[in-house]
Amino acid sequence: MDIEARAHSEHPEALRLWLRLLTCTQIVEKQVRTQLRERFDTTLPRFDLMAQLERAPDGLKMNELSRRMMVTGGNVTGITDQLVSEGLVERIEVEGDRRAYRVRLTPKGRRQFNDMAHQHEAWIVDAFAGLSDKEIATLHKLLGKVKDHATQPRQESAA
Repeated sequence: MDIEARAHSEHPEALRLWLRLLTCTQIVEKQVRTQLRERFDTTLPRFDLMAQLERAPDGLKMNELSRRMMVTGGNVTGITDQLVSEGLVERIEVEGDRRAYRVRLTPKGRRQFNDMAHQHEAWIVDAFAGLSDKEIATLHKLLGKVKDHATQPRQESAA
């Protein structure tokens, strides 16, 4: 049973929509995790870390990687250690700061990430194949409105 099944017809439609969004996200994420593991023998967190590094050719400091991925430094360190040992990323000393270093993809890591990214894109496109291009555009626009509203500062209501 998925979390959407918790909603009943007496619940507000907005709550039912929220649970459907969560359910869809979980289903697609599970499919992506499975595909990454089966096709590339990797995990979603490793893919996510490599994606961040792909966007920063000069590399990123560990604290920046942690912030971008919204995980603890310990999580980033563990994943980075694995990727370094496999020759997919490298650590580069930061000039003027002996304690800090940047992490960047190696040429091997860049090639492997590009292969994974192309497949990842195809999996996501397939996940939305039940919608027309117009429906996808409409859904994207509507979710943009939700995002904009949710990120606006809230006024405290007077009790």
